[in-house]
Parts: sequence; C-alpha cells; structure tokens
Amino acid sequence: MAAAQVDTAEQRAARYLESVRHEPLLLHAFLYDMPKGGDLHNHLVGAVYAESFIQYAADDGLCVDRHNMALDPPPCEPKTRPPARAALDDPVLYRQMVDAFSMRDFQPGAESAHAHFFDSFLKFLPVTQGHQGDFLAEVASRAAAQNEQYLELMVEVLWPVMDLSKSITWTGDFDRAREALLAAGLNDAVAAARRTLDEAESRMRARLRCGTPTADPGCRITIRYISTVLRGFPPPQVFALTLAGFELASRDPRVVSVDPVMPEHDYIPRRDFSLHMKMFSYMHELYPKVRVTMHAGELAPGLVPPEDLRSHIRDSIEIGHAERIGHGVDVMYESDPLGLMREMAERKVMVEICLTSNDVILGVRGARHPLPLYMKYGVPVALATDDEGVSRSDMTREYQRAVEEFGLTYPQLKTMARTSLEHAFLPGGSLWTGTAPFKMTAACTADGPGAAEPSSACRRLLQSSERARVQWELEAALVRFEKAF
Repeated sequence: MAAAQVDTAEQRAARYLESVRHEPLLLHAFLYDMPKGGDLHNHLVGAVYAESFIQYAADDGLCVDRHNMALDPPPCEPKTRPPARAALDDPVLYRQMVDAFSMRDFQPGAESAHAHFFDSFLKFLPVTQGHQGDFLAEVASRAAAQNEQYLELMVEVLWPVMDLSKSITWTGDFDRAREALLAAGLNDAVAAARRTLDEAESRMRARLRCGTPTADPGCRITIRYISTVLRGFPPPQVFALTLAGFELASRDPRVVSVDPVMPEHDYIPRRDFSLHMKMFSYMHELYPKVRVTMHAGELAPGLVPPEDLRSHIRDSIEIGHAERIGHGVDVMYESDPLGLMREMAERKVMVEICLTSNDVILGVRGARHPLPLYMKYGVPVALATDDEGVSRSDMTREYQRAVEEFGLTYPQLKTMARTSLEHAFLPGGSLWTGTAPFKMTAACTADGPGAAEPSSACRRLLQSSERARVQWELEAALVRFEKAF
C-alpha cells in the first residue's frame, strides 16, 4: 500500500483559502494575517486617511472653504470659511470633508472619478508639509498590523528646488542647467531634504513609542523612500526636481529611487513625455547606481488620444531606464504589446499592480485589467496600494481583489509577496538564486525558510545584505502563518 501523502503547511493554507474563497469576511481575515512582503508603490501623503487630515487641520488652526471643501490658512470666517475644528462638532461638515478628501461614496457625474481623485490632493495640501512624521507613523502602523515587512514610500521633500529652478535660464542644454542649479545652491536643498527625513523619522518613532515596552509594531517595518518628480510643471522645474532626486538618492541610503508622478493624462506630462525620458536617461548616465521606477501606462482608452497609449511603458524602460513600472494598465494598447511583455519578462522589469486605484481612477477592473496577461507572459508583478487613504483601501483589500476578481491562489499570492522584496530597491544580495520557482541560495538552503537559528553561512549573508534580511523576515512570518493551518 502506498504511503499516505503528508500535506505541507503551505498546502493546508492554500486549501483553507479555497474553502473561504466565496466567503468575503473569512477571506479578509485570512488575508489580513497573511505576510505580504513589501508595498513598493505607496504615496505617503495619499496613504493618509481623510479623518487624520481633518484632525491635523483642526490642530493647525486651518479653515475650510464650504464651497469646495478645500483647506485654507486663517483667518477663518464662520459662515463661508469656518475653522476646520468646527467639523469635529458638525457631523455634516465632517462627512463632507471626508468625502472631498477621498473617494468615499463618490458617484461620477459632472465630476469624473479621476478628476475627483487628483483634485482631492489640492484640497488637503495645506496640511501635508508639517505632519510627515505623523503620516509615517500612521502608514507604518497600518502596514505592520497587516503583516507587511517593508515599505517604499514616495515623498516630496525637495520643494525648495522648485523656486531654485526659476533662478536659471532654461535653454534645454542639460549640462548647462545642471551646472547652474548646482551653483545656485541645489546641494543646500538636498541637505535640507535629508534633515526633513530625519525630523519625520524622529517624530514617527516618538508617535509609535519605538524603543519602549509599549512600542507599536510599526517600529519593526523597514522603510525606504522614493524621491518624486512632479512632471506636471514646466521643463526647468521638472529638470531641477529630477537632478535633485538623483543627487539625494546618491547621498542618502534611505532614498532608494526616483519616480516621475502626477497625472499622466494631463497636458504637460503628455506634451513633455519624450523630454522627461531624455532627462532620466541623462541622469542615469551621471548617476548609474540610482535606481528608477516610473509611473507609466496609468491610462485607458478615451482618457487620452490613442497615440498616447502607444509607447509610454516601452519608452520608460528603454529610454528612461525604469527597472519597475507603476501601474502599466494600458500595456495592451502599446505597439507590439506581447513583444513588450516578453521584453519585460526577459529584463525582469516588475509591474507595481494597484488594483483599487486602477478601478476608482480609470474604471479598469476584472477582465479589462492586464494582471492575468502580465502573469501569463512571465512579467514579475506585485500588489501595491498606491494611495490607500484617498482610495479608502489597504494592502489586505488589494490581496482580496486579486483573489475575488482574478481567482488567484495562495501560492500565487505568496509568489507576489516574495516578488515584492526581490524587486525592492534594497542593497545586498538576494536570499534567492531563482524566482521561477523561488529557490533559496546555497548559503541558506539547509536552514529552511525562516529558520529560528540560521547556519553560520546563512547568518553571514543576512548580516551583509539588507535585502536578504527583509526577505528572511518574510519567510519566517510565512512559516508562522502557515503553521496555524
């Protein structure tokens, strides 16, 4: 008689997911506890929930314009521009502000979904600069509660460079522009950005009580930053932000990448897309060690002319040197889309998949979303939140969408979690020698995933590599999670 097959812990966890696949509440509980690796596409400001913005606005003495629900500096006027604090005692005003600052209860009408989404940032903008440490605390705590190990947060810490760019004469000559900006004090702005991060992290640690017996689990999250380039501004400002971002990333190990942001369908990002790619190509030559991820293909038919759907993803990779693509929703409308996906698979260009964001902004969901095609053609993919506060989502609900809309299995979700850390912009060697399937490096093979006491060879790898250490944390968390089944 053949010996009875013994199920592995992973198989039991997979079987449990299948048993609750059509029970949303039990599925959510399972996915909430599941270790998820890293969130690589997360705008810090957009990750904050509207309720927090209202509290900070009240604390800062800001006003709210009843006409458009935008925050304004004082003095306030009780009838038309009451203090934001009034919302704490006025349920109607509070509700209106939450809805204005997010996609909650939004119904398309005179205002489109993508317009409401992006305009919400302008409404709460006045409260965003003084509370970055508070934002870090909120986002890290939420990520840790959902068993995430790593965050790459997109931040805007180079605002002074915008004014600095106005002091130079723009001719389109990149070399001359760089020299002029450096001479005008760009290095001072970079130093100030580093101090801003220092202050924000100090505030975060205080808020989370890090280093005390009552420390919030968010203290354990490994956090790195992506310097954003606001591509909706004129060329001198975009160039200055790009240069400053590359300078910052080359000097501060906490800043691991540079990424162009702002709506891809707006006029200047469309008009200057080729110019922006040339800027990134120029910076890549000067700063080859700085990693690049790019918002590209966050478009859908009808949002832009058909010509704008044909090459943004390909150009971001081939000209802009992007190692990851944020969104990539319009890939099937690019020229030779299947060839492009094969190229992405061969070059191991990962796509940051933001399901909720793609739904609420672009109306792209289910069978119209390219996630299954990316997976079919072997393109690395990982789930991400984008702007979880504005979208009223979180990483658990991204995983739940993947299960409910695309039928993903537990092993596929586990692969995505591992993929997120394999393609994170952390320094050091990987825990894995192969990813299809994931195969552990020889130094740690004998230990097994997440062993409590790794061997001396494995320990040396973990001590020398930030990437491997975070990957090891995920494996240990997966072992603990699967044992419950």
